[in-house]
Amino acid sequence: MGKAIIRAATILGAFACAASAMPPHFDTWRTFGKADGLPSDKILCVAATDSAIWVGTDKGLARYAGGKWRTFTPKDGLAHLAVMAIYEDPDTGDLWIATMGGLSRYSAGRFDTFNQLNSGLANDVVYGLTVRHGEVWAATAAGASRYEIADKRWTIYNETNTPMHEIWCYSAAACDDKIYLAVWGGGLLEYTRARDRWRDYNDPDGEMEIDLFRNDGLVHDVVASVDCDDAQRVWIATYFGLSSYDGRKWHNFMDHDSPLVSNFVNYVRTSGTNCWIGTDRGLNATDRKNWWTFQRDDKTGRGLVTYTPDSGAAERVETPTALPHNYVLGIAFSGDDIWVATEKGVARGTISGATARRAPIGADEPRLTKNTEAKGR
Repeated sequence: MGKAIIRAATILGAFACAASAMPPHFDTWRTFGKADGLPSDKILCVAATDSAIWVGTDKGLARYAGGKWRTFTPKDGLAHLAVMAIYEDPDTGDLWIATMGGLSRYSAGRFDTFNQLNSGLANDVVYGLTVRHGEVWAATAAGASRYEIADKRWTIYNETNTPMHEIWCYSAAACDDKIYLAVWGGGLLEYTRARDRWRDYNDPDGEMEIDLFRNDGLVHDVVASVDCDDAQRVWIATYFGLSSYDGRKWHNFMDHDSPLVSNFVNYVRTSGTNCWIGTDRGLNATDRKNWWTFQRDDKTGRGLVTYTPDSGAAERVETPTALPHNYVLGIAFSGDDIWVATEKGVARGTISGATARRAPIGADEPRLTKNTEAKGR
C-alpha cells in the first residue's frame, strides 16, 4: 500500500466527507504550554465541559475559559499536584478529579477530597474514573471504588469480590448499564449493574508480544484505557495493540496488520461510532474500516495527516501546524474541535474552512457546546 505526499488542495475533498459519520480531518493546531499559563508542559489528561477546557498536569489542574488559564493546586484544596483524569458529572455538573493523592470533587467553586482516611477509596493513587447513574467509579492502584453520591455509600472491589487477579486498575468507563475497568496486567472487567455481576476478559493465548489467533479475544492483558462508542462497542487500549468488542465479536488491530501507528496505546476516546487512539507515536482515528493518522514531523515541525481508506491506497497531506509531541495521553472534544494532551503541551485541533461546517471563533477562546460527558485519563 503506497503512501504519497500530495498537495493539500487535492486531498481536502477526500477528507471533507469526514464531517459527519467518519472521523474529521483536523488540519490546524494550536499548542498551549507553560509559556501560555499552564503550570507544566507535561499534560496527563484533558476534558471539556460546557464552560471550560480542563487540563491535568504533573503540577496541578488548569482551567481554560475566556481565553485565559487558571491553575489549581493543593493550596486551593486539590488532593494532589499530579492530575490523572477528569470527569464531569452529567447530572450535576460537578467536576471529579483523579489524582495521585486521592479523589477530588470541584463544586460551586470549592474542592472536597476523598481519600483512604476519610472515605471508602481503595487507594489514594487514582488513575481513572467515570461518573454515571449517580455513581462515581474510581480506578485505583489497589482495586476500584464505587461511590453512590446520594447515599454517600462506598463499595470497594478487589481480588476478594471480583475476578480481578491483578488489582492495579487504570481506567473506568460506563456503557449503558455496564461499567468497564481496565486492569493493568489483568485484562478487562465488566460489571453489570442490574445483576450485580462481574465478568472478566483476558488474552486467550496468553502470549506477551504476539497475537497467535487474530480476533480471538482481548489482544493483551496489559490494559491502559477503555471507552464505549454510540454503537455500544467497547474499545480497549493495551500496550500491545488495540481491541474492540461489540458483545459478540472481537476485532484486534496491531501496527503490522492495520494502519494503527503503534501498538503502544495509551488512551482511547470515542466520539459517535468512531474511536480516537492516543499512542506513543501519534494520534489515530478509526471507524474500524477507515483510518486517520495525525503525527508531528520532528525535523520540520509540520503535521503529517494520513488517510487510509478501507480499500485503496493511503494518502498523506502536510499541514503547517502539528501536535506538539507524538506521545499522546488524553483526548477531548469541544464542539467541532479536538483537544489532545501530549508530553509537551495540550493542542487544540480545528478544521479549516475548506472542510468544516463551523462558525468562526475567537483566536483564544474555544467554542464550547453542550457536552454531557467530559472524559480524561
